[in-house]
Amino acid sequence: MAGLHLSSILPNPNRRTLAFIFLTALLCLLSYLLGIYQNSRSSLPSPLPAHRAAADCLLRPLPRPPSSAGADLDFLPHHYAATALPPLPDGDLPPIPFCAHNFTDYCPCQDPTRERRFPMHNLEHRERHCPAPDERVRCRIPRPEGYRTPLPWPASRDRAWFANVPSKRLSIAKAEQNWVRVEGNWLVFPGGGTSFSQGVKWYVDQMAKLFPLKSGEVRTVLDIGCGVASFGGHLLDYNILTMSVAPRDVHEAQVQFALERGLPAMLGVLSVHKLPYPSRSFDMVHCARCLIQWAGFDGLYLLEIDRVLRPGGYWVLSGPPIHWKRLYKGWQRKPQDLQAEQNAIEDLARRLCWKKVSEKDTIAVWRKPTNHLHCSKKSKILKSPPFCEGTDLDFAWYKKIELCITPLPKVEVAEDVAGGSLEKWPRRLNAAPPRITAGSIKGITVKTFYQDNQIWNQRVVHYEAYLSSLKEGKYRNIMDMNAGLGGFAAAMSKYPVWVMNVIPADGTNNTLGIIYERGLIGTYMNWCEAFSTYPRTYDLIHADGLLSMYINKCDIVDILLEMDRILRPEGAVIIRDHVDVVVKTKRVAEQLRWQSRIVHSEKGPFHPEKLLIVDNSIAASAN
Repeated sequence: MAGLHLSSILPNPNRRTLAFIFLTALLCLLSYLLGIYQNSRSSLPSPLPAHRAAADCLLRPLPRPPSSAGADLDFLPHHYAATALPPLPDGDLPPIPFCAHNFTDYCPCQDPTRERRFPMHNLEHRERHCPAPDERVRCRIPRPEGYRTPLPWPASRDRAWFANVPSKRLSIAKAEQNWVRVEGNWLVFPGGGTSFSQGVKWYVDQMAKLFPLKSGEVRTVLDIGCGVASFGGHLLDYNILTMSVAPRDVHEAQVQFALERGLPAMLGVLSVHKLPYPSRSFDMVHCARCLIQWAGFDGLYLLEIDRVLRPGGYWVLSGPPIHWKRLYKGWQRKPQDLQAEQNAIEDLARRLCWKKVSEKDTIAVWRKPTNHLHCSKKSKILKSPPFCEGTDLDFAWYKKIELCITPLPKVEVAEDVAGGSLEKWPRRLNAAPPRITAGSIKGITVKTFYQDNQIWNQRVVHYEAYLSSLKEGKYRNIMDMNAGLGGFAAAMSKYPVWVMNVIPADGTNNTLGIIYERGLIGTYMNWCEAFSTYPRTYDLIHADGLLSMYINKCDIVDILLEMDRILRPEGAVIIRDHVDVVVKTKRVAEQLRWQSRIVHSEKGPFHPEKLLIVDNSIAASAN
């Protein structure tokens, strides 16, 4: 070790760069010593403890080192251990062109021209049907004519620019039902809907009288057939986070309207395959006139609802056939058909061991048992469906729904909650989730969970230095493409944002159940395909180690094109990865005409992990 010096760590070091690094380290040392000195002087106020002063110095964005060419920091791959990457061509790469104007609302895996190839039975044609690699388009999705910067939250919940979601079909068809109306250049959302004749606020307030919505017990909700997500929007007043789901149907822009309003939503449908969420994920599932045959297909869809409901969770059904005796004439349905439909639903709920909590007016509420101790004993008497068999019952990516009950974790006594009880919100966010305390995922312990929280708090502080709009409230819809334990979303909870936590379906650890136990929401995804959303629906996209994961599975260009599709025109991206991957990604970002730069992570200049910061608002302000 006697001959070790900086030149052996950094090949061919530039003298100015070495001097810059030395001076930076010296300043941090002086900051540390000054903190010690001030702490020892009672007469002098100490702005920071010594260790905080040093940490502040190290986390502060480094100024650009002196360079005769005035270029960005040199992050050339030869500085670090190489990652196996395809060679990059020399010179500038040509820009990726824009698609034709009819691609403005293109959803690759929910393309109406492709769905015609698939059977309509069970709405299978409405499911994800992604193009084959040779069918993919390699062009950027154009924005609609007259597109404007979306309103900031919370103003966006009540109105949006019509030019951003120019769907005349939905706004005209649903104007009579008070879903949405056009006023000049605005889309206005009054909070009505098919089932909210007296307004969504009245509807939710009535529901709150039937079971606890204010206690923090209910935090995550799945709204099936969500319309424009007014229900989920109002639940935010109760600190309840709703995953609103609807297919791309004749009212094609429902989910697009929801996301334009700043409300969590994604394209989806109850059909042949399981919903892309883990078992025991939602505290409540809601359906308001979602027109699903709950008792049809041998109860297939209600079995799927049972799978995603956590122990003790609530299922809320409003609209037909509930309260049919009074409303059957308005529904233009025969009373005997409605009675038979409700009887079938009640019977299936009993066979699932659900308990009916309440029925008032058009709202009926059932509750799932907290464990299956008694249910397993009564299943033969009730003629219940059999219990499913398998090792990973959480995994639900392109898996078909089975005609069986997803078993809950075993308990010893009837009072126990299967899988462990959850803290009430907001304590739930940072408490160790039961899936971790039970040791269900190898290598993830309570200690690593709390360490992960600390790491992400530090990282988000570091991000703030590069994206000033975080503090200004510019971002609302955020996606974490490789969410891990949900630490990034938890650290972002101090801002008025919501995060779609995505767990790659082909990743090492299936941690999405942990994320839901924290009171957050998310989905499974294979990033070699397109996400189930419309273009221009996310303000900020975060990708930690994602491109390294997929570098030998599919082309980085296709992944970045998908990010470009779902990113709003003035949106931002944070790509966190090995320097070799980041350098390659920077070249593709230039093809997309993104405003991007490579910077150090909070780990400093000597660590191979770097950040690619994309801030397209810079280009917008320049124009």
